[in-house]
Amino acid sequence: MLGSAVNPVLETGDILLKDLAAKRGQSNKFEPTEVSVFFGESDVEVEDPFFNGEGPRRTGCTYCGACMTGCRHNAKNSLDKNYLYLAQKKGLEIIAEQEVYDVIPEGADDGSKGYIIKSKDSTKLFKNKYSYKADNVIFAGGVLGNMNLLLKLKQKSLPNLSDKLGKHVLTNNEALIFSVSEDKDKDLSQGVAIGSILDVDDKTHLEVVRYGEGSGFWRAIVSPNVVGNNMAVRVANMFISFFKSPLKYIKLAFVKDFAKQSIVLLFMQQIDTTLSFKKGLFRLKTRVDTGSKPSAQIPLAFELAKQYSELNNAKPMVLLSETLFNMPSTAHILGGAVMGANANEGVIDKNNKVFGYENMMICDGSMISANPGVNPSLSITAITERAMSLIEKKAKGEN
Repeated sequence: MLGSAVNPVLETGDILLKDLAAKRGQSNKFEPTEVSVFFGESDVEVEDPFFNGEGPRRTGCTYCGACMTGCRHNAKNSLDKNYLYLAQKKGLEIIAEQEVYDVIPEGADDGSKGYIIKSKDSTKLFKNKYSYKADNVIFAGGVLGNMNLLLKLKQKSLPNLSDKLGKHVLTNNEALIFSVSEDKDKDLSQGVAIGSILDVDDKTHLEVVRYGEGSGFWRAIVSPNVVGNNMAVRVANMFISFFKSPLKYIKLAFVKDFAKQSIVLLFMQQIDTTLSFKKGLFRLKTRVDTGSKPSAQIPLAFELAKQYSELNNAKPMVLLSETLFNMPSTAHILGGAVMGANANEGVIDKNNKVFGYENMMICDGSMISANPGVNPSLSITAITERAMSLIEKKAKGEN
């Protein structure tokens, strides 16, 4: 349904990763990524190429690099081009800009007779409230959205949710390191957002990530990539690094187009470190469940970033929060409502049905119970499609 295809074009950032693979003697471990993009003739609109004419007209990818900030060329296979588009043709109503704040079983404590869904405006200063009735409920608000809501509801209207809720949260053991080039004539923004991958070892993967021309927000919150066991050492090393090459860092901070001169290196690992969420007064709080505390200081990630940056005539840089607080970042938060054989082992069963309630499912990254070490989007989609295929079709005329 997402129309995934192998990226057919390697641009500058991808070629540099290919060169890094060769330098490490791992040329056979480099490959283009499989992404959900329509690679037709560039910038040419055609009839629906995926759903026998039932889908919308599409336009071939222009490799502008702006996939993550919003494809302007009708090439990215986002949900409004497939699932939602086809569902709307069958009568689905999408209610936007509302936040669900309560889900209440109606008529039976286990939800077998349906639910009352309560929501409020999410974009207005003065928020109107709404109420809906539903026979079935599927939570798909992402890990943070689901955990914020479900941990609150477990204390109120959904007390039978498993005690495993909020546990076994995963970060994919990621590091995000910027490689900012000194070459003014280089354009690293061209290509799809993530066009290639290097399998560094059995558990470690490295991808190059790009943003489209003009996307320069990151420059405001990056700093030199340094190591240190505590904040004082890291800050000292940051200043030492800066004063060794002050002109270079000043030039990099004021490059004309940050997206054109920078690549983000996305480092991912399959390591069994898990966290748990609990509801705090104002936000979710985390603690370590198993393994060591996640760290922004990953030696192998730093080594790879240094090697890539040497090829890129660049300086490796990281988010300031990592330098100051050793606070790691992840693009792929997972888990919190994982599968299990029963409510003592998980929040949902193998078919995504919530333990303790009828006609309730969870279908998003919350259900993933292991670090895949790569982008999990297609895995999430496949598991969700399987769950949907197991729902019995209603007979014609049935409400």
